Amino acid sequence: MIRVEIRGENIEVTDAIRDHIEEKVGKLERYFNDVPNTHAHVNIKVRNNKRGKVEITIPMKDLTLRAEEGHDDLYAAVDLVIDKLERQIRKHKTKINRKFREKNPEADFFNASAFENGAQEDNENGDEIAIFRSKEFTLKPMDSEEAVLQMNMLGHDFFVFNDRETDGTSIVYRRKDGKYGLIETN
Repeated sequence: MIRVEIRGENIEVTDAIRDHIEEKVGKLERYFNDVPNTHAHVNIKVRNNKRGKVEITIPMKDLTLRAEEGHDDLYAAVDLVIDKLERQIRKHKTKINRKFREKNPEADFFNASAFENGAQEDNENGDEIAIFRSKEFTLKPMDSEEAVLQMNMLGHDFFVFNDRETDGTSIVYRRKDGKYGLIETN
């Protein structure tokens, strides 16, 4: 069962909004053979211009589903984000099921009967994911500020480096709002 956790930012989450979100997220359960016992994390944000943004993240043991959508109508934003999640599931179900069958030949992650209404089997580019370019480089020890400077000098949106303080691999990236983010590995 997918349990829904809703957090509102600059908005009170009313019972009507909660019911609408729970109903829509509940419809995703039909795509799974064994409905995962997990939480759907829903963040609702309303900006000063009254435009709503809905983010839904469903972390599972072997897969994470995530989508976000903004709209003037909060209910429409919920519908749009659920549509995005369904498209993700449809697009990648064959690949994901194949990976699960490699581990357990009788197992399928997604329920095949949920896709029988003419749903797209896989992406338009074919069944395989093609890597078109590969790079190899040595990670240099540096701190996150140095990594941001290096990223900016190269004109990239992200930069992978060996964190001098933690001795782990980290990634700095440029966010949509122009600020910077840091991803640290364990």
